[in-house]
Amino acid sequence: MFFLLVVIYIAFIGLGVPDSLIGSAWPAIHTEINIPVEAVSILTFIISGCTVLSSMFSTGILNKFGTAKVTAFSTAMTAAALFGFSKAPSFWFMIPLAILLGLGAGAIDSGLNNYVALHFKASHMNFLHCFYGVGVSLSPYLMSQALSDVGWRGGYRYAFYVQSVITLLLIVSLPMWKKTSSADEAEEEKGISLSLLQMAKRSDVRVVWIIMLATNAIEYACGVWGSTYLVAEKGFEAKHGALALTVYYAGMSVGRFVSGMLSGKINTWKRIGIGAAVLAPAIVIMLLPLPGAVTVAGLFLIGLGNGSIYPNMIHLTPHNFGKEASQAIMGSQIAFAYIGVMLAPPAVSLISGLIGIKVYPVLLAVLYIIMIAALKHFTALLKKQGRYNTNV
Repeated sequence: MFFLLVVIYIAFIGLGVPDSLIGSAWPAIHTEINIPVEAVSILTFIISGCTVLSSMFSTGILNKFGTAKVTAFSTAMTAAALFGFSKAPSFWFMIPLAILLGLGAGAIDSGLNNYVALHFKASHMNFLHCFYGVGVSLSPYLMSQALSDVGWRGGYRYAFYVQSVITLLLIVSLPMWKKTSSADEAEEEKGISLSLLQMAKRSDVRVVWIIMLATNAIEYACGVWGSTYLVAEKGFEAKHGALALTVYYAGMSVGRFVSGMLSGKINTWKRIGIGAAVLAPAIVIMLLPLPGAVTVAGLFLIGLGNGSIYPNMIHLTPHNFGKEASQAIMGSQIAFAYIGVMLAPPAVSLISGLIGIKVYPVLLAVLYIIMIAALKHFTALLKKQGRYNTNV
């Protein structure tokens, strides 16, 4: 079981590798192929949109082929897309590659999250998402090394090499998944298929969709616009704004690590509550006209508090909705999380363009209020259904 868990952790590094690659490479890409800098939003929108589709409709594929095979194949898809980017002669060639990248990512995310939620403790879910952070941090480093030596295409090749090694590891580990899972567990993993309409008719599912959308919208609104806000409103130099963003991501990683360490002492719902409580003063700090250093501390606290909410909500899925329905609802939750990822940055861009970047903290506050209201409503529904489980 230990070695399989190591493989799953490494697979989540592979999930994170492509996510931050295009942002670090784009200044060089758009200059070389002579397209507007804004064109990156087209690619990120396509990647996120295809991840949503893949997550939403992953249940049938996972039930038919199993988590292990789907994860290995999907990781191979992302590796192929990265190699394609390294050879892309034009922007239009990148569009089908973005589709391939998004479809692969959604299947990995849905399958592995559900597998870990069914078969491992809550601590592992939090640590799993820490390893995603390793992947997200690794690719900008690889790209920075490539840009100073062989160019952005080399950076994509480096990422392709990493994904290829992870794909090979997943293929080699396929027999390990069969040995680890008992017949009963394999049957549990299959579960039932639910259509989007069937899930949308359930009030508890609709509310959890809102929670997942809001928490991920907060995460990516900070990740994409936090540095710009510090530069435009707090007078930071660009390099210091970028450095401050690493403080935000550090807060997220610390939040998930600490949540994992506390999982044996504090139940999952309380850890979610603690995360939400930490977010409150963080949002207040962002709203107030305080010095830039204090605002950076606010971003750290947002990462610290919000970072643990997503993995803990994911872990609770089989307990909230039953093991038989967990894969279908897991896919829909992740799909709505990526809708938040897809919509939040352009929404901030649009509103900031109309009113000014100073409105950015207000948007974070609105998302926070929506998430808290949805969390309270969701727990009330679970208590009414007798599914509010404080023993996990």
